[in-house]
Amino acid sequence: MTAVTTSAERMAMLPADVPRDAVIVVRNMKREYHMGAEVVRALRGVDLTIRRNEYLAIMGPSGSGKSTLMNLIGCLDSPTEGEYWLNGHRVSELGDDELARIRNKEIGFVFQTFNLLPRASALQNVELPLIYGGVGAKDRRKAAADALERVGLADRMTHRPNELSGGQRQRVAIARALVNHPSIILADEPTGNLDSKTSEEILALFDRLQQEGQTIILVTHEHDIAAHAHRQVHLRDGRVEQDVSTPRGS
Repeated sequence: MTAVTTSAERMAMLPADVPRDAVIVVRNMKREYHMGAEVVRALRGVDLTIRRNEYLAIMGPSGSGKSTLMNLIGCLDSPTEGEYWLNGHRVSELGDDELARIRNKEIGFVFQTFNLLPRASALQNVELPLIYGGVGAKDRRKAAADALERVGLADRMTHRPNELSGGQRQRVAIARALVNHPSIILADEPTGNLDSKTSEEILALFDRLQQEGQTIILVTHEHDIAAHAHRQVHLRDGRVEQDVSTPRGS
């Protein structure tokens, strides 16, 4: 039987120069794609450390590598070279099944297009990660209800997506991301389909979640959206061009 390591034991296995509160550690991460005879070097050696409770924005123009980095951080892809630790798990060496388990437990995803099941209620949509995790019906209903209450949708639990506004649908998606108490929330252009007023409401919700202790990584190309984060990492040509604290994070 494989011994189960605690979070503290896993963190102790990190390189000695890494802060003990690091939730993400990326070392010399590279990702290459073969397209016919051409090799596309999407990431060319990225180093990145994200500490617990940070609010970080990843930015960059088209082709900069930000989507590739997001997919690697989100355990949706594996690096060609380099190392990646997530909450003490050395995920750069894991197989597909282990990656899927880590992804479901450690990462809460929020996408631009919400990705909700149209025929399911808000409560049922939020329950999905718990179903994949094998949580019993009673416990997952309570956890999903708690998550919806946390994002201000206690009175919309039985509504289907077509009965909700765009902002409410994104709140359902955020509740689904929160329901497993993940190590990180990974949000990819989360306000891309929302008007400016609703965008500000969603960003205010992210602000509150960060203040409550949640680690948030925001992937965006919009400077006004990234300004809500406390730190900005700018990519260009597959490398980190700039890594700066914003006035909010100073």
